Amino acid sequence: MSKAFDPIAVSYDQWYDSPEGSIIFAAELTCLRQLCGSCPGRWLEVGVGTGRFSSALGIGEGVDPSPRMLDIAAKRGVTAHEGRAEALPFPDGVFDGVLLAAAVSFIEDPELALRECRRLLKPGGRLLLGDIAADSPWGRLYTRKGMNQKSIYSHAKFISSSEMAALGERLGFELRHAASTLFWEPGEMPGADPLVRDGMVPGAGFLGLLFIKPGT
Repeated sequence: MSKAFDPIAVSYDQWYDSPEGSIIFAAELTCLRQLCGSCPGRWLEVGVGTGRFSSALGIGEGVDPSPRMLDIAAKRGVTAHEGRAEALPFPDGVFDGVLLAAAVSFIEDPELALRECRRLLKPGGRLLLGDIAADSPWGRLYTRKGMNQKSIYSHAKFISSSEMAALGERLGFELRHAASTLFWEPGEMPGADPLVRDGMVPGAGFLGLLFIKPGT
């Protein structure tokens, strides 16, 4: 996957500063922040990319297979580790929280990746997932884009909101909270304050899910 993202690292990061990208990022960030607050304790972002989410949420460490993406993340103050989500380079039980933001859909084996996240978490630790829902206008748009083999979305496999929730619960996590955003159609501009709603709202383009690793 690093070969796919390395050549587009700069343009990928710059998209977040575009009129559309900045609004989408603000909505997704608000959705995640509603679930984790300031993400207290030691957190890791898996699939950190260029560090936009980590930097904004105060998460100090990130792991990604793309060296060029990690270079940009490091400039944002994120301690960058090169590695794959399916084989995370950390010992057991050292993190209070793990974030995967727009990452699950690009991971080759999401189930193995979440097993690794569970291994890294302390008992009672939090897993925060945020991703585009396949069963939404945005999910359908990116799936269509993925039909072009030259598109970065050709490497993605989006799943539905219910599948996201089931994936975490199947691996022994307890779902505690959810929030949803991207309620406007692709191509529309929602204004400066995009709506975020509690819960798994049908049709929402982006879903945030907060899970807990059971234990004391």
